[in-house]
Amino acid sequence: MYITNKHMSRRTVLRGLGAAVSLPLLDAMTPAKASANPTTDPTRLVCIEMVHGSAGSTKIGIEKNMWAPAAEGTDFDLTPSSLKPLDPYREHVTIISNTDVRNAEAFTLPEIGGDHFRSSAVFLTQAHPKQTEGSDVLAGTSLDQLYAQKFGQETPIPSMQLSIENVDQAGGCTYGYSCVYTDSISWATPTDPLPMIRNPRVVFDQLFGSGATPEQRAERRQTDSSILDWITDEVARMKRTLGPTDRGRLDDYLDNIREIERRIQKIEQRNASGEVRELPDAPIGVPDSFEEHVKLMFDLQAAAFMSDVTRVFAFKIGRDGSGRAYPDSGVNTGFHPASHHRDQEKGVTDFAKINTYHVSMMPHFLDALKNAPEGDGNLLDKTLIIYGSPMGNSNVHNHKRCPLFIAGHGNGQFEGGKHIKAPDGTPMANAMLTMMQRIGIEADSFGDSTTTMDL
Repeated sequence: MYITNKHMSRRTVLRGLGAAVSLPLLDAMTPAKASANPTTDPTRLVCIEMVHGSAGSTKIGIEKNMWAPAAEGTDFDLTPSSLKPLDPYREHVTIISNTDVRNAEAFTLPEIGGDHFRSSAVFLTQAHPKQTEGSDVLAGTSLDQLYAQKFGQETPIPSMQLSIENVDQAGGCTYGYSCVYTDSISWATPTDPLPMIRNPRVVFDQLFGSGATPEQRAERRQTDSSILDWITDEVARMKRTLGPTDRGRLDDYLDNIREIERRIQKIEQRNASGEVRELPDAPIGVPDSFEEHVKLMFDLQAAAFMSDVTRVFAFKIGRDGSGRAYPDSGVNTGFHPASHHRDQEKGVTDFAKINTYHVSMMPHFLDALKNAPEGDGNLLDKTLIIYGSPMGNSNVHNHKRCPLFIAGHGNGQFEGGKHIKAPDGTPMANAMLTMMQRIGIEADSFGDSTTTMDL
């Protein structure tokens, strides 16, 4: 380790005109006297919602292990399931099957049929939303925001909320529910849903473009220059104070940011070329390709974690009722129509392919985190990723046997490499309460939880 006499702050920022680039954790940021006993790195949290449940929640899916593997414990086979893409990372993954999200069910007669329009609001709050089309919305404070309120104040951005599909509808959707219930999975308070960002350019500018006016950002894009061009002198000056390991780490980090920015620029150029778009109503910075969009959003999250700009993300990768098709999954049927498979084997099997395709995006993120050194390990060691859905069998709009897994070790709090099957009737809130306690949120209950789980 290269040890300097001067201790660099973890909050060091390279600034230029319209640029504010925070740095990754460097050896120079660890005081020499603390190097023998470094402090615990902060836990990062990512909460990902997959709408429409899973094929594995159907009778056929359970029999054929289309989501959860047959065996519990550590000796499980992911081959038949939609979780097969996670097999290279099985030691980092804990599968939690057979939990229910009762608060997404209809409680009263007028709520029947409105499952798609309240479910997203339940996922991270585990609270039953008030049926209203007005501004008097009511659900609960979401898990990500409980964490952000306790630990997010230590970072420049307490939390960020991202999405892949359009989430800017206004007013009432249908079945008497406000569209905000469908639009957001992140609630700062029971009455305050947070907006979600779909455009990668907006995310990038929030992370690295602090201080720039909209006019300055537009001017920079016209020149096709990089945000890093504005901090060249700052980078050179800093490198003179760093050891060889830190210089290499800084170069890798800045190269990563430049590559992310280059990808965003290419998307914007392609979408502005006049070619027919698959998503004509999407912002210019949004890729038409689902895979390209998701992976870019994942890379932005990894970069944010490297620099500790924020430690909390909520990420909504679909929208209830979406008709979007995913031909790369091998199925051309739209997402929502495919989810209404009538419990017929071919339809269930096709829906499982879509589930598998969505899960197949995850290894890209896990790779990025694992390849990012952080303290005495890597970011995957320091991160908890929650991936699930508040719906079970979407064909009948139920909320039983909902899909859920976690990835990452959460600073040693989650061992990984396990499949835990909960007893029938177990609330998903029990698993979430346990996760909350493990990452430092003091709570005795959450949503409709009844106890904690042994994860």
